[in-house]
Amino acid sequence: MSSATVAVIAIAAGWSVTVGLVGALVAWLLRRRSVRWLAAVLGVVAVTGVAAGVVGTARAMFLSDHDLTVVITVCAVSGLVSVGFALWLAGRLGGTTRRLRDAAIRFGDGGEFVGPDDAPRELADISRELTRSSVRLREAAERERRLEESRRQLVAWVSHDLRTPLAGIRAMAEALEDGIAVDPQRYRAQMRTEIDRMVTMVDDLFELSRIHAGTLQLSMETVLLGDVVSDVIAGADPIARAKQVHLGGHVDPRSLVRGDAGALARVVSNLVMNAIRHTPADGAVVVEATAAEREITLSVTDACGGIAEDDLARVFDVAWRSGSARTPGADVGAGLGLAIVKGLVEAHHGTVSVHNRDAGCRFVVTLPV
Repeated sequence: MSSATVAVIAIAAGWSVTVGLVGALVAWLLRRRSVRWLAAVLGVVAVTGVAAGVVGTARAMFLSDHDLTVVITVCAVSGLVSVGFALWLAGRLGGTTRRLRDAAIRFGDGGEFVGPDDAPRELADISRELTRSSVRLREAAERERRLEESRRQLVAWVSHDLRTPLAGIRAMAEALEDGIAVDPQRYRAQMRTEIDRMVTMVDDLFELSRIHAGTLQLSMETVLLGDVVSDVIAGADPIARAKQVHLGGHVDPRSLVRGDAGALARVVSNLVMNAIRHTPADGAVVVEATAAEREITLSVTDACGGIAEDDLARVFDVAWRSGSARTPGADVGAGLGLAIVKGLVEAHHGTVSVHNRDAGCRFVVTLPV
């Protein structure tokens, strides 16, 4: 490499580095200003650095005054045009960032995030992430609203369901104390029945509170689902017979699942008892379980007549009931059974769903093997 070439390189680099350092200082001073200014500085520095390098080299080459003037004119015109385009692009970038900011402000005020469509890739990535966050927050807010509504209903319904048997127990106790009870033995039996029902309700509330608080402790072991289903059917069969409901089913002998035997029995029992409760006389409740390579599917099918489509999404909500009645009876609970089912199934990393089928409903529980 000749000495002249080295000199040209040194001169061009010197002018360009000088312009770059000045531009870096200006960019640092404007670091808190709009990105439009930073983009403009970037364009100006790039163009000015090239122009300064060309002009400085041209002067060192001892060109004639005419030639030097031509070089300077070309650099000036090209530089001004390039700077103009840089400022135009910087303005568009600044407008995009302002629209992104305005969308974020609306999102922060509770609105839906709608980002600009023509943003550069980095800003578009931010816009997509904010859009996903907007969707997740909206879904979380909807879940929170539904949960709060369920809690209010739970307090109202449980208060009513506890108040009614307590009033009955109090009336029967006063009748026994005053000696006006026609059949004291029947009164005592009825009081025991009401107390047992209230104890069951309180136990359900305690179980549900542990599930929601994340303090539920599961004793995981290998469970043969067929044994669990057989025990539940044996225990529920007298109730089904009393209601003239046919109860039966079939379980794949390979249905081995890793879980808590007591919790799984509670899941099956709640589903079976719920099915019996809503199945009319001469109807059938069928429990089935099939084994696949990676999951076990348990289903409980009843003849309840189906659930309204608007209510299918609320079946597993706390305190949801299939009717509007508020007077508790022997076959009416506090609306906690299916909520407990969902909590226990999810604690086993499974899923539970319900859909209408023929003249009834089919609850499906899927558990990982």
